[in-house]
Amino acid sequence: MKKAEFTLDSVRDSLIRQEDTIVFCLIERAKYPLNSPAYNQSYVSIPGFSGSSLVEYIVKQTETLQATAGRYENPEEHAFFPDNLPRSLVPSYNYSQVLHTAANSININKMIWDMYCNQLLPLFVAEGEDGNYASTAASDIDCLQALSRRIHYGKFVAEVKFRDAPRDYEPAIRAKDKDALMKLLTFEKVEETVRRRVEKKAMVFGQEVNLDNVNSKGKYKVDPSVVSRLYVEWVMPLTKLVQVEYLLRRLD
Repeated sequence: MKKAEFTLDSVRDSLIRQEDTIVFCLIERAKYPLNSPAYNQSYVSIPGFSGSSLVEYIVKQTETLQATAGRYENPEEHAFFPDNLPRSLVPSYNYSQVLHTAANSININKMIWDMYCNQLLPLFVAEGEDGNYASTAASDIDCLQALSRRIHYGKFVAEVKFRDAPRDYEPAIRAKDKDALMKLLTFEKVEETVRRRVEKKAMVFGQEVNLDNVNSKGKYKVDPSVVSRLYVEWVMPLTKLVQVEYLLRRLD
């Protein structure tokens, strides 16, 4: 995003588009059952990756490859295993520096990983195994990266809100008052609109389509109420957590 295009409307448009990505990623992951061995650290032993599950191994290897292609040069992207990633091998793109440099120190992907693997997955995938562990992990990567991008986009949300009303935020920032910042960032009507919108998207994108006029109403690839819960309990609260952490450093 160029500086001239960085507005509250452009940020909202990006967040709405990211909703589509998240819903479609969940639909793709729901094709497979839980496949719990893929998350079990004792299931497989890979040289050089002791203590890693198959999913962790595939995510680490994927991030290593993507780092060489410059993915994590983009301020919107955050690695789940950022330590010792290789440098990009491609020419650097001149990303607009719209964020304060302190943004680089904020990465809550450990929390996102725990939420996704231990709390969200059991809510929308079926129990059991089908042996497609690698394909399952590939779907997990898409879901994790989409959720990470959406939640860490809170940095951009916080920046544009701060620029629009710095005098509202500066006293709370200087006082390191997290509760005051959280109150400034919370708009219940907006959050309810987001909740209703993602629930409807899950209904529309995930409905069973047929051509024989058989009534498939109420049959969805992912339960819309789970998508609503995902946003209410995790996506929006974690996004606001990122916003608060960013704002606390905004005047450094």
